[in-house]
Amino acid sequence: MIGKILFILISFLLFVYIFIFKLIKKNDTTYLFVLVSQAIGILLNFIQVLFNILNDLLFNIIVAMLCIIIPILIIVLEINGFNFSELLSIALSKMYIAFGNVKKAKDTLIRLVTKYDKSYMGHKMLAEIYENEGGMRKSIDEYVKVLDIRSNDYKSYFKISKLLKDLGKKDEAIEMLTILSKQKPELYESNKMLGELLLEKEKFKEAINVYIQTIKHNQEKADLFYNLGIAYSRINEFSFAKECFLKTVELDSNFYNSYYRLGQISLLYKDISEAEKYFLQSMYGETEIKSFYQLAKIYMIKNDKAKALMFLNRATESSEEFYKKALEEPIFFSFKNEIIKPENNIQYTESETEKNISEYLDNTYNLTKILDKKKNERRKFNF
Repeated sequence: MIGKILFILISFLLFVYIFIFKLIKKNDTTYLFVLVSQAIGILLNFIQVLFNILNDLLFNIIVAMLCIIIPILIIVLEINGFNFSELLSIALSKMYIAFGNVKKAKDTLIRLVTKYDKSYMGHKMLAEIYENEGGMRKSIDEYVKVLDIRSNDYKSYFKISKLLKDLGKKDEAIEMLTILSKQKPELYESNKMLGELLLEKEKFKEAINVYIQTIKHNQEKADLFYNLGIAYSRINEFSFAKECFLKTVELDSNFYNSYYRLGQISLLYKDISEAEKYFLQSMYGETEIKSFYQLAKIYMIKNDKAKALMFLNRATESSEEFYKKALEEPIFFSFKNEIIKPENNIQYTESETEKNISEYLDNTYNLTKILDKKKNERRKFNF
């Protein structure tokens, strides 16, 4: 009997403690869940004592859980820096999301961060919900609050940068990613994005520095070597660019864009046979039609007109762009009337960076041909 009375006394004291120091002082109604469960446990215990019933082990365990164990666990958690109200709200929000009720989850999180502005998980989950809903500005605001609470959350840094990029604020994205790159040069996704943005802005030397630092920690990533090759190409460091493109296909033999760039660089070095080899290897996906066209020019240089016409028509029959281009290309004037008009106009989506590097290498090659022609004319005149 003494044990029962002591149990009731401890239960009552815990109830009063939770009521005064948690519900009242913190002004947080979340603790009502605990108080209700305690009240139920205390009531069951009174019934058990008064009527001497329900004395089995399972019932005693349930009552002990409700009256003493759960309240003590909450007190211990909060002494160690955990907020019970926050943990419960996060758990409820995750449950709502699991059952597809995102609105209820969002409302729960908004109440949480309104009450506890320093709730790291509350702001982060809210940011992710806004991001999934397309509310990019609201998402950025929440991620910024996340960083205010935990400045070393590098994933949130990256998320903000990505959202800024999607909003078209690329300079701000570059600024954030640059800070992140200095702190964590090994992060693949963020540094890759920074390099791509720098390429778009034509800041090629900065992009090279970013890729070199990132590759030290991600030596198996073919796309990093490929983008580094693009950056070197844009500052006319073609030997370095070629090494990067070769490393790309060494890591990924199906990286057809890299074979195409190797073909373009081989043309710059006037290595026609090597260019032919690489363009043949690049005949797939978005580089297929471009490769057909390049091979047609190569076979004209080799004076194999039949093969040149075959590859040219494989390019023009599928592309209005290359059909018009072929009609204006002086090298194809000899069989202009035999060029096939396009039946199906296939269009491949290319990034601005890909379009720009293709045009740059083609224009550089055309410029070298003009310079070589003028040089030969001067030699002839001097002779």
